[in-house]
Amino acid sequence: MNTRDVQAALLSLGYSLTIDGVAGPKTKTAVQAFQRGRGLAADGIVGPQTVKALQAAVAEKTEQKVELGVVPAGWMPAARLERIIVHWTAGSHRASGLDRSHYHILIEADGKLVRGTPSIAANGVGASGTRANHTLNCNTGSIGVALCCMAGAVESPFQAGSAPMTAAQWKALPPVLADLCRRYSIPATPKTVLSHAEVQGTLGIKQRGKWDISRLAFDPTVVGARACGDIFRSETLRFHHS
Repeated sequence: MNTRDVQAALLSLGYSLTIDGVAGPKTKTAVQAFQRGRGLAADGIVGPQTVKALQAAVAEKTEQKVELGVVPAGWMPAARLERIIVHWTAGSHRASGLDRSHYHILIEADGKLVRGTPSIAANGVGASGTRANHTLNCNTGSIGVALCCMAGAVESPFQAGSAPMTAAQWKALPPVLADLCRRYSIPATPKTVLSHAEVQGTLGIKQRGKWDISRLAFDPTVVGARACGDIFRSETLRFHHS
């Protein structure tokens, strides 16, 4: 495996790095994290044992059952939508009435999906009706998906608060995004499937310091909005093309 192959394998396994063919510090950190998880010497060197373990891990993931059609068809009425914006609610692990009024689909701590009160169609381009107001000056054409978590969270120094994001929520997110992408013909790109924390930098629409989602409470090695976004986009593409 060359460096790009190693980076691609690590990215598909959920590690935070960029595929650039350069064996820099981020790649070494990801390799070390993978090695620790597999009970190997965490030296950051991709030797024969690490290559074998990487290939086995990728094969295991590829063979996992891919769940399709997780979002009920009735939740996805006909409309013209251009993007999906991913949030956390900054609340508890359960969807409150207020949460449901702001987002179209919510994911609770155990991975259960909850339908928001506004119809996705109301946020469609040219639509009318009560829409979900989830992203400042970027609601028209945007589907709002939120993980129910992170009440009392602090960005720096990072504290996950009283309702940390769960691995079950994070795992449930990509199949939801893939269903929405298929239904509304939305490509999974950084400009069309992105987190609230990426909106200002990617779309140029100011968001008053929003940082969801730029940390994973269950995986401290993942830091930054783009790192989190790259992971859920990569996984969305895997489900979308399965």
